[in-house]
Amino acid sequence: MKPERSSMNSYRLKDYGPIDCCQVCDDRDLRSVLFIGYLPPVNRMRPVGGLPDAEPWFPAEMLYCPNCHLVQLGYAVDPTILFPPDYPYTSGTTRILRGNFAELYQEVRDRIGLSPDELVVDIGSNDGTLLSNFAQGGHRVLGIEPSLTAKIAQGRGIPTLMTFLDGEAVARVRAQYGKPKVVTATNVFAHIHNVHQAVDLIEEMMAEDGIFISESHYLLDLIDTLQYDTIYHEHLRYYSLTSLENLLDMHGFRVFHVKRIPTHGGSIRVYASKSERYGIDSSVGALLNDERKAGITSDSWIDGFRNRVVRSKLELYELLAGLKRDGTRIYGIGAPSRASTLINYLGLDDGLLDCVLEIQGSQKIGKYMPGTKIPVLEESKLYTDQPEMVLLLSWHIALELRRTLKSRGYKGSFLAPLPRPNVLPNRESDG
Repeated sequence: MKPERSSMNSYRLKDYGPIDCCQVCDDRDLRSVLFIGYLPPVNRMRPVGGLPDAEPWFPAEMLYCPNCHLVQLGYAVDPTILFPPDYPYTSGTTRILRGNFAELYQEVRDRIGLSPDELVVDIGSNDGTLLSNFAQGGHRVLGIEPSLTAKIAQGRGIPTLMTFLDGEAVARVRAQYGKPKVVTATNVFAHIHNVHQAVDLIEEMMAEDGIFISESHYLLDLIDTLQYDTIYHEHLRYYSLTSLENLLDMHGFRVFHVKRIPTHGGSIRVYASKSERYGIDSSVGALLNDERKAGITSDSWIDGFRNRVVRSKLELYELLAGLKRDGTRIYGIGAPSRASTLINYLGLDDGLLDCVLEIQGSQKIGKYMPGTKIPVLEESKLYTDQPEMVLLLSWHIALELRRTLKSRGYKGSFLAPLPRPNVLPNRESDG
């Protein structure tokens, strides 16, 4: 039996703060998975050299719902705090995302047969990288993006409404552009506070035979590779296909295709529609079966996951202690959002991590990592300073980073912090 929404409708969260019920089915019998502690917003960063000021910190606890199998965060932060106008993330600077979005366009074109006059709307469109593929293919496109990265997209010729997804935005889309055939939400569908309202708005906006495509960090990958560093307040939900299908089913959407993709350390791309013209293919049943076999449709995985997190944390402390006793200089590589959770959960500071390096052009350069005085500096410093060790904060692409940094002239060693701490020598043959 599929879970149903409570008649009390308390899932329609209006206020921000502690969440005492499931965000999908409203069940209150939630099980604690892991308490990470109190974390600052991962993309609010102070300028280097500025005086320390008060910063907001919020509790971060992962919870499991045994009724609909959703894994969620237990505290909701006002999105105007999490996603300020100067939000520094841009998807176009990440090679794997550029490739993923190009592949998504090809898949949509081949699977759906999208015609040039049909509209594609991307929710949380950032700098327009995803939509640029559809635009180059001759299709009509529109982005919905609340941060100033909307201006980057507009500068690239991608029409973009600088707003959050709400009723007013939907009305503007329908009045000015018509009903989209395809609505996408990539790495943002888990960020939206009132997810039922979001699905209602998507349904209201799109054509009757429209398709909703979401990409979300995948719970099974999170558990298997111990990605506790992806627990932060922008991520309100951690979807399995089971929980995502339960959510969409409550609104009359049918999941008809699913694909595991490599972005963000492992994600799922899910196609859904209210129209029956799209036949449900074998990928859906196969992945649902994989989830049942993996045990994530019960709470049997929770204790093992929690124990592995604690063990990994202790092992990393032990390794760092030995390195620092020997006088090893350690620089961080990359400042993705997940790096803030890792650094703050472990309690790393500028005495353990000299700095974090980002590629030229990153909007994070010249700022401190959230909650710390660890400066984010330009990557060329790595090749002039040649520290003995780098901590790979985007550890889920550790081998790719090692190849790239080595080819550019870095001579030291690499430390991948998760799933278990692992030192990678500066040699291709060792990995």
